Amino acid sequence: MSINRREFVGTALAGLTSAAAFAKKNIPIAVQVYSVREIAQKDTAGVLARIAKIGYQGVEFAGYYGHSAQDLRKILDDNGLKAAGTHIGLETLLGDQLAKTMEFNHTIGNKNLIVPGFAQKYRSSIAAWKDTGKLFNEIAAKAKPEGFTVGYHNHGVEFEKMEGQVPFDVFYAAASPDVKVQLDIGHAARAGANVMDLLHRYKGRIVSVHVKEYAPGNDNAVLGDPGGAIPWKDVFKALAVSPGMEWYISEEESRGCKETECIQTSYGRLVKMTR
Repeated sequence: MSINRREFVGTALAGLTSAAAFAKKNIPIAVQVYSVREIAQKDTAGVLARIAKIGYQGVEFAGYYGHSAQDLRKILDDNGLKAAGTHIGLETLLGDQLAKTMEFNHTIGNKNLIVPGFAQKYRSSIAAWKDTGKLFNEIAAKAKPEGFTVGYHNHGVEFEKMEGQVPFDVFYAAASPDVKVQLDIGHAARAGANVMDLLHRYKGRIVSVHVKEYAPGNDNAVLGDPGGAIPWKDVFKALAVSPGMEWYISEEESRGCKETECIQTSYGRLVKMTR
């Protein structure tokens, strides 16, 4: 059977797209160290070694437990871990603090500077949300030439309507495409947001996601537990072909967790869901 040039090119492109999508399914998996903060505070090196043994490829920090950047880099290197990101206060990205923050993160090998919320004055009104989006533009413009990505991590307040508008969308409409999304899937779902809609609307802007379960009536649900309301199969299908997606980040906040038990369970289930 003969095939013309147009059909050949179309078939080849479809094959390349399919191959690219398949390759994207191997997005690396990290864990937010906040999940094991109590033991990390006592023995950071020990808990990172345990994280690596579970199989995680990276960690996202939310505090450094008194360690220098050089110390953290050695711990990461010794365990074959990458820095997937850091949760950092907005004030550490303003004025003279930005250069210090970038130097620290350059040393530990992290390029994703993620702000997980900010003071009331930055979100007290729709106008404030717009102004904060513009402020993030200024930060991103300074950080990008140095190899850093600036992003924002949602909780629930971003999806609570204010003045008839959704702050999450207002913020990102005011911010340039260089200000990235770190979507906390569990928090978004708990706030009533349509997770699949967010994944499609912000496709190409999402740099990482917090993989966290939402099970109505069970605040201690671990990823994949019965009663979960998030369509994980569809979520990972969408993320697998989202340009710029760098990391799946497990975060377990269950009060029933014992040391690394929950992040180990989460990792095993996450691997099965995404590989």
